[in-house]
Amino acid sequence: MPDDTSRGEERVRTAEVVAALSLATDLGLGVPLEHGLHSALIAARLCDSLGTDAGTTAQAYYASLLYYVGCTANAGMAAKMFDGDNALTTYGVPVRFGSPRQTLAGMARAVASPGRPPVVRAMRIARRLPRLVHEFPAVVAAECDVAQMLTRRLGLPSATSALFVHANDRWDGRGGGRGAQGDAIPLPMRIVHVARDAAFQRMLGGDDHATRAVRGRAGGAFDPDVARRFADRAAEILAIDPHTSAWADALSYEPRPHLVLEGEAIDRAVSSIGDFADLLSPHLVGHSAGVAELAAAAGGRCGLPAEEIRALRRAALVHDLGRVAVPVRIWQHAGPLSPDDWERVRLHAYHTERVLNRAPFLAALTPIAAFHHERLDGTGYHREATAPVLGVPARVLAVADAYHAMTEPRPHRAPMSPEQAAETVSAEARAGRLDPEAVGAVLVAAGQHVPRIPHPAGLTDREREVVVLLVRGLQTKQVARALGISVKTADHHVQNSYRKMGVSTRAGAMLFAMQQGVTA
Repeated sequence: MPDDTSRGEERVRTAEVVAALSLATDLGLGVPLEHGLHSALIAARLCDSLGTDAGTTAQAYYASLLYYVGCTANAGMAAKMFDGDNALTTYGVPVRFGSPRQTLAGMARAVASPGRPPVVRAMRIARRLPRLVHEFPAVVAAECDVAQMLTRRLGLPSATSALFVHANDRWDGRGGGRGAQGDAIPLPMRIVHVARDAAFQRMLGGDDHATRAVRGRAGGAFDPDVARRFADRAAEILAIDPHTSAWADALSYEPRPHLVLEGEAIDRAVSSIGDFADLLSPHLVGHSAGVAELAAAAGGRCGLPAEEIRALRRAALVHDLGRVAVPVRIWQHAGPLSPDDWERVRLHAYHTERVLNRAPFLAALTPIAAFHHERLDGTGYHREATAPVLGVPARVLAVADAYHAMTEPRPHRAPMSPEQAAETVSAEARAGRLDPEAVGAVLVAAGQHVPRIPHPAGLTDREREVVVLLVRGLQTKQVARALGISVKTADHHVQNSYRKMGVSTRAGAMLFAMQQGVTA
């Protein structure tokens, strides 16, 4: 968790960030949350049983957590190739480490559109399977590149990043990787192969099924010594309580000394999480980074202190992490969404929150990151939260995300011009959905003209100033002094403001101000 050195420098445990990203890969694969954590536990215990050195154990631990971190690199291709949302996970992953014949049969089932008439399945296999086989080397290369780049930015040692070159190698040399086999495959990756498959098979059929599967693949996909040791000690290696979270246990198995992120390394790691999500679609590339830059600049214009601006920027980088839980075909869809698909879209902010809340460092960003689609009037999602719940950073992020998204192309529309986007978010502010002050700050940061946005309830500029001071606890005389006006004039503004807001007390004015964003 975050801590401070004697000099007050921010420090974050690397495993905390890596484990959170592992949870996101679970969402992307369509497997139960913490599947990656279980894999890391199995890998670490297997290392203990094998008596590996500290370096090997550390590499196996981190690589097991992030084995599928390149999964978003080919999400678009998978959406075109497979009709089912989780067809690859359902039919391909169970036989990933099986015999080549089993693997090919699994991929055939994945492209065959299960549930379709037999003739349709046969036609799809005939058309798609050869293409899949042809493109597989490029798929492997893309996942490898992404995994290496992201793991380096996460602050993991270069030796760990280098392992991903061998992610698809097999002990018998019949894999789709770079051609290494046997002892030429680094021992940490040989351990990861067993750990990841054991976790998946355990999920499918329990401990005994996992043990049989691993034992049966010894000498094929798996190093026979590693597979045999797992099978012989399976009862203790697989001793994971299915009814409690594995988060604490998984982090407790991180080899010492624990890796730590400091200073700019923290921001690089957080940025890599945003890029992982944005790789889902070409239409999303650079979205999180662009929103973060815009939101941070707007936060400064709103007068936020440096610490809050930093949190705002980091929250913007990870705000769309939950997108990976939504099938990519939905993000790529060019027409109207079905009610079910729209509900999935609405829940992506919830999935962002699910992941961030597991890690104390990232959980501090949730009140900003997971609220980016909420609106002041309660018409946003997924909570339908209203103004009192939304702090200034969350309001700024909501505007920055909306404006930036409008200027980007999407499958269902062309990008808006900056001027069109500026008018659209301004209209949202006039309708009471977006914070006017946040809209103004974002538009100035984006280099756009700020249209005149009427104050809520028809308050004048002066009346708005009076309301802000009132809700901050100032008495009428103090308001007059602060604004350089007479007490009589100040009282006149107070009474007019109360009448327009439909309230008669300071408490009513405070509630109105919070609901309408008239607080600064």
